[in-house]
Amino acid sequence: MGSLGALDLRLKYPSVRRDESVVDDYHGVKVADPYRWLEDPDSEETKEFVQKQVELTQTVLKECDDVRGKLSDKITKLFDHPRYDTPFRRGSKYFYSHNTGLQAQNVLYVQDSLDGEPEVLLDPNTLSEDGTVALSTYSVSEDAKYLAYALSTSGSDWVTIKVMRVEDKKVEQETLSWVKFSGISWTHDNKGFFYSRYPAPKEGEDIDAGTETNANLYHELYYHFVGTDQSKDILCWKDSENPKYLFGASVTDDGKYALIYIDEGCDPVNKFYYCDMSALPNGLEGLRAKNGLLPVVKLVDTFEAQYHVIANDDTVFTLLTNKDAPKYKLVRVDLKEPTVWTDVIKESEKDVLESASAVNGTQMIVSYLSDVKYVLQIRDLKSGSLVHQLPIDIGSVTGISARREDSTIFFGFTSFVTPGVIYQCNLDNEVPDMKVFREITVPGFERSDFHVDQVFIPSKDGTQIPIFVVARNNIILDGSHPCLLYGYGGFNISLTPTFSVSRMVLTRHLGVVYCLANIRGGGEYGEEWHKAGSLSKKQNCFDDFISAGEYLVSAGYTQPSKLCIEGGSNGGLLIGACINQRPDLFGCALAHVGVMDMLRFHKFTIGHAWTSDYGCSDKEEEFRWLIKYSPLHNVRRPWEQHPNQSQQYPPTMLLTADHDDRVVPLHSLKLLATLQYVLITSLEKSPQINPIIGRIECKAGHGAGRPTQKMIDEAADRFSFMAKMLGASWIE
Repeated sequence: MGSLGALDLRLKYPSVRRDESVVDDYHGVKVADPYRWLEDPDSEETKEFVQKQVELTQTVLKECDDVRGKLSDKITKLFDHPRYDTPFRRGSKYFYSHNTGLQAQNVLYVQDSLDGEPEVLLDPNTLSEDGTVALSTYSVSEDAKYLAYALSTSGSDWVTIKVMRVEDKKVEQETLSWVKFSGISWTHDNKGFFYSRYPAPKEGEDIDAGTETNANLYHELYYHFVGTDQSKDILCWKDSENPKYLFGASVTDDGKYALIYIDEGCDPVNKFYYCDMSALPNGLEGLRAKNGLLPVVKLVDTFEAQYHVIANDDTVFTLLTNKDAPKYKLVRVDLKEPTVWTDVIKESEKDVLESASAVNGTQMIVSYLSDVKYVLQIRDLKSGSLVHQLPIDIGSVTGISARREDSTIFFGFTSFVTPGVIYQCNLDNEVPDMKVFREITVPGFERSDFHVDQVFIPSKDGTQIPIFVVARNNIILDGSHPCLLYGYGGFNISLTPTFSVSRMVLTRHLGVVYCLANIRGGGEYGEEWHKAGSLSKKQNCFDDFISAGEYLVSAGYTQPSKLCIEGGSNGGLLIGACINQRPDLFGCALAHVGVMDMLRFHKFTIGHAWTSDYGCSDKEEEFRWLIKYSPLHNVRRPWEQHPNQSQQYPPTMLLTADHDDRVVPLHSLKLLATLQYVLITSLEKSPQINPIIGRIECKAGHGAGRPTQKMIDEAADRFSFMAKMLGASWIE
């Protein structure tokens, strides 16, 4: 039994079977796994567990109804504004996606010119009644005759690819199945495209794509001819010796080369092969008769660095790389002299070279990350020298839409207090002509009501960690404010300023101070920053995040009982580890789709790819890193560790979804059962009165493609729980 914070509500936690017979031996260390049975998503027992947890959570959320209703109304009202993506050109047509406000999924539009009448090309909202079929990726052929598009159901990583004729919106008969982790890249003859897939399951393997947990192995690269059945597709590349490899292909701007990128895990390193398609005697069609793979040249055949082609002039290639350059640089190589590489843009001392795209024939648009703020430049493609710095505010550049033949480029911009601006930039003249193409406005939102600060705070080892702090103007630093601290810290991913309707509602109506911590493990300062928070150094991520929490308390923004922490995926692991290590520092915890079982994550779906960041329990040294912080294996009773302090775990909500086939739900389910057992149900009178609950979404995945209403419902649920737990009151 437990009671709910300040409320007089007795929570009745379900009793859950523990199978004490399941014990693994890791290099001589015995580790029990009593909830192993929760790894089977289809068993009746797992379904019953989920049902009982859903009922428990509903009991708690009922107590939050007052603020939940207000949050839902406000978020819905503010969400109801038109949103646009950056447009792009193919042939003589322009394409972009748009949402009128509350549509479940964005709609793809086409227009004959920028001033032309937009027509709906593909509306995913017509493909399902509940908005759970999403457009995951798409690509338009060079002549703008065909659209190839991938559809995902219920948020799964599995997609099916269909082809539509742009002119009359007729959908071709073929369907490409078993596609996952794939791009779509058209050849310039417009006959077809490259895509990636896994082998179809063997006869009798009945799997619901999205809820199964089988490892994803033996990725393959195919070429599909429009108008033919998938069985006729040409197998271009596979590697039976290396089942974990992932393959992707793209076609160069001149249409001559197919580029093959090979990844092994999630590290920013890849092999790089190319094929001169103009030298194939009978084109790609000729491969069918020979039954052989694409004849490639292996330019880079090791996983020592990342290589990504920016442009080519016949055999002279310009690439973005981190080879001997943890903050990235631009290099050039002539395929005729593959051992001679020269620098085009040298690595910057402080800033990370995020991206580069060839534009306007002889130029490129380059973006840097400078102390987690974007810098955008036009540079000369040949020499790399700076031509112009584009004037942008402090925030994030999204969706640069530019190809080498384009003299007009588009890019999106957003920040904590800027819902979104799409800029149009014409490079015909010497000075770029930059103007606002579209601005996204949110009715009732006033950016002048808010203040954004960036502070640098020392972590446990003295490393300076940047934190963004977003609050209402002129708050008094008296420790009274509810505070939401968000982090990720992994896989070289940078968290940069973006706009969020629900966060703005929290700041405006619950007086919340929102903080984003740019902890190590991310890509904010390049590959060294990433490496400093991975493998044997993963603890740095948790230390950085805990230091950020301590700073927010000492600086007078908040106090532990009013500090909520939140993160998703690798950030869910962050939250799980931090409540284990410092339960006293936080007043609430929200962990989304987290990796919680660090000893077994590599056994499910694409988990094997994350060993590049975490390591793997199969290896003794790596097992010893993992067992120290694995959330599932480090749940302790704080009152036993600190007998003279009345400590308990903060109110905690673990969020997951039944179709999450990236971080499978078993992670959250096993941790939920463990927390409830160790802290509550194993004791007659437990000091743990703060609730430990799970929010389990049905017909949803890891986050991509989630319909608008599901996003609003989830935000209202988790933030009303947070508000109730932190004692935050509503401000009209």
